[in-house]
Parts: sequence; structure tokens; C-alpha cells
Amino acid sequence: MLISTLAFACMNATVKYLSDFNAFQIVFFRSASSLFFTFGFLLKNKIPFGGNNKSLLILRGVVGVTSMSLFFMATKYLPIGSAVSLRYLAPIFAAIFAVFLLKEKVKFIQWLFFAMAFAGVIVLKGFDKEVSGYGLILIVISAIFSGLVYIVLSKIGKSEHPVVVVNYFMVISTVVGLIGMLNHWKMPVGKEWLLLSALGIFGYFGQVYMTKAFQTASTSQVAPLKYIEVIFTVLFGTFLFSEVYTFWSLLGIAMIICGLVLNILYKEKYKG
Repeated sequence: MLISTLAFACMNATVKYLSDFNAFQIVFFRSASSLFFTFGFLLKNKIPFGGNNKSLLILRGVVGVTSMSLFFMATKYLPIGSAVSLRYLAPIFAAIFAVFLLKEKVKFIQWLFFAMAFAGVIVLKGFDKEVSGYGLILIVISAIFSGLVYIVLSKIGKSEHPVVVVNYFMVISTVVGLIGMLNHWKMPVGKEWLLLSALGIFGYFGQVYMTKAFQTASTSQVAPLKYIEVIFTVLFGTFLFSEVYTFWSLLGIAMIICGLVLNILYKEKYKG
């Protein structure tokens, strides 16, 4: 999981470095370079590309690319560490959707944990004047769509191979990114080609090692470590981009992470 979080943090830092590029151009390179790995895996293991439930797979791709595009847009207006922290509100929206769409039950204490995380957002925006309101709107909507991804994935369940699901996501994201960037193309120069290509590599290895982590240890051991991505990203933001994180922004980030980690630990402890 540490390797996974470092890979995702490197991807986040690369996105921030490339913030002069249109978000859809970043989506295109992020997705197209991942297709090299997903296509190769499916071909090598002779796994059919089509999957069993095409409508859900397409929906997962559409919802996922919407969330990813909004996240990339938000990084232009927010410190990268704050953007990543706010994106992690997704499990809260997933829980809300699950109550109405999947008829799942959420305990009162879990709502308290979620309230702590939302309070962190209020602290982050209310006291830190560096946080852009427009950027905050973009990242919260991104988190909402990311929450919907959880719901679609739960509906897909184990009926599809994980790489088939990821491949649909990458194919749809590549197409959307290609269409979206047509009128906003900026010619990469020098190392920008390498950095744009590296987005998919970082993203792919982040996914692979996260999957391996969950296969190796229990959720309660592994899931909280996912939030180390925020720490890595804040450090990259500070040392690479000279971003300034005030006491209030760090407190808000800490409240968001604590609320979500407590929810994970509670769910794992009382899932029976």
C-alpha cells in the first residue's frame, strides 16, 4: 500500500506540474498510456474484452471519467494536497447513495465520523483563504461522482474481471479525453511528453499495488494506509511547488482523514 500511495502521489504531483494543459488532454494521456498495460494483460491471459454486463461497465467508465476530469480541473485552483484530501470525501457520498440505492444501513456513529470529515471541509474552506471556492465546488462534485463509482462497482461485484472493468474505464476516458482536447490541444515540449506518458504508468502501478495490498491483508490493516497518499502529496506540494499549507488547512485535512479512517475501522470491526 505504501508503494501504491507513493505512485498515486507521484501522479498527483505530475498532474499539478502539467496544470497549464487542458484537463481533457491530461485525461487522454493518463488513460491512453494505461491501455498499454490493460490491453497487454487481457491479451496475454486470453480474457475477453467485452465483459458480461456492458451497460454497467460503460456506466462505470462514464462516471469515473467525469470524476477524474473534475479532479484534474480542480488541481488548477487548489493546493494539490487539499484537492486530494477533499476527493477522499467520496466514501461519504457512497454511503449516502448506498442507503437510497442499495438499501444499506449506516450506523449513527458512522454519521458522526462523516460529520467530522465534513467539518474538516468547513475548516479547510472557512479559515484558509487560499482555498478557492470554485475549486472546492469542482472537487466536491468530483467526490460525488467518485462515490457513485463505488455503487456501480458494488453492482458489478465479482461478475467481471477487475482488469476488464479498468480497461472499460480507460477506453472511455481515452475517447472522452480525445474529444474534449480537440479544441484545447497544447503541444508538449521536451520532458512534458515523458511526464504526460508517466501519468498512466503511475496510475496503473498505483492500482496494481493497491489491489495486491487488499489481497494480502485485512481491510482494517490496509485501508487506513491509503490516506498516506495525502501526506506524500502535501510534501510534494510543499517542496516541489512551494505550496503553503496553513494551520487551518492542515487541521481540515487531518479532520477529513480521521473521520474517514475511523469509519473504515468501525465498519471492519462490526461488519459481522
